[in-house]
Amino acid sequence: MLKQRLIFGTLMAIAFVGILLTGAYLDGSINSANENKPIQATLLCILIALLAIPAQLEMASLVRTKNASLFTPLAIVASVLLATSWYVKQFFPNHPDFQTYYIAFTAAFTLLAAFFYQARKFGTQGTVINCSVTFFSVFYLGFLSSFVLGIRVDFGLWPLFMFIFVVKSSDIGAYTLGKLFGKHKFSPRISPGKTWEGMAGAVLFAAVVSVIFSNVYNIMNTGPAILFGILFAFLGQLGDLAESMIKRDVEIKDSSKTLPGFGGVLDVIDSPLATAPIAYAFFMLAAY
Repeated sequence: MLKQRLIFGTLMAIAFVGILLTGAYLDGSINSANENKPIQATLLCILIALLAIPAQLEMASLVRTKNASLFTPLAIVASVLLATSWYVKQFFPNHPDFQTYYIAFTAAFTLLAAFFYQARKFGTQGTVINCSVTFFSVFYLGFLSSFVLGIRVDFGLWPLFMFIFVVKSSDIGAYTLGKLFGKHKFSPRISPGKTWEGMAGAVLFAAVVSVIFSNVYNIMNTGPAILFGILFAFLGQLGDLAESMIKRDVEIKDSSKTLPGFGGVLDVIDSPLATAPIAYAFFMLAAY
């Protein structure tokens, strides 16, 4: 288990960093020979859109155990539309309210489309639960992930790296110290494996990574960087607990077996997904 996590975790980290660096080079963000292009984060936008497919398939599998039907084709399309809102708005720089209307109309039409899909496929049977889980899944996986792209577009490449690596390093710290010293349960009803010793590891690892990124890339002062690390160590674990609540409700340990050592796509993206909106707000207030 640990060996698989190390191998596949390293490979995923290398792939993710490679995609972001390549995208930043192509759009001029880290290429001193070229100015920043008006359209940023194309490769990240494509990655987020592609991840919506397995994520929604996993969510559909989870809710199916509760005799609910997630309208997968609709959920995938709507998730992609919401997740890419920050990218799309770059094509309409003269319309500052474009993104607000874009999100509002996408949400409205998604809900109406869910009722239409329900009527065509199931009639009245299961209307409330089917439409509810579809709308929930679209906003959980689509709207929340849009803030990851928002951090990249509005604040740049290094703040995004800082956010992702702080959250993921908190996972590593929690796992490492929890395995070595964990005795006192953090949330036994939701995730029995989490301990306060693991949380201390999450805080330590996240704070160190946050300060390093902040100082090396001149993102924010040291004080706010330490606060960022501590805050997102806790929030990252809470984001993980949010997905754990869903899995325990349907009595499934992992969202799928797609990624050896990790489970499914949902098991990997749960922490960044839940914390991205707060990270965006933090960068608004504290970044240079």
